[in-house]
Amino acid sequence: MSGDYLQNYAPLLIHLLVAMGLAGIILLLSTIVGYHRPTRAKLQPYECGVRPTGDAREPFSVKFYLVAMVFILFDVEAIFLYPWAYIYRDLHWFGFVEMLLYILILLAGYIYLWKKGALDWNR
Repeated sequence: MSGDYLQNYAPLLIHLLVAMGLAGIILLLSTIVGYHRPTRAKLQPYECGVRPTGDAREPFSVKFYLVAMVFILFDVEAIFLYPWAYIYRDLHWFGFVEMLLYILILLAGYIYLWKKGALDWNR
């Protein structure tokens, strides 16, 4: 690697070092200067003004995790659709068929989850 190559990344390195230094200084100052008076009420867990009941380690239904995974799946799909739509005119038919195949694969996963009953909340 040449010195010219590394000089191109010097501003980025300086920016990252300044950002990390500033974040560290702000955290340190808030710890030193901050007003700390812990009370029993402040140390209580708080959830929308409702007092907590029961154990926080209560097991959740697997359906919550499945719905979260489906959300992530379709969120990632949307992320890949934006750049494809931006360069759609340059891709012609190959790009259309490629994206159609991609959507069909995701649709197959969605239908699989539907047939397995992962999206049925009434069971």
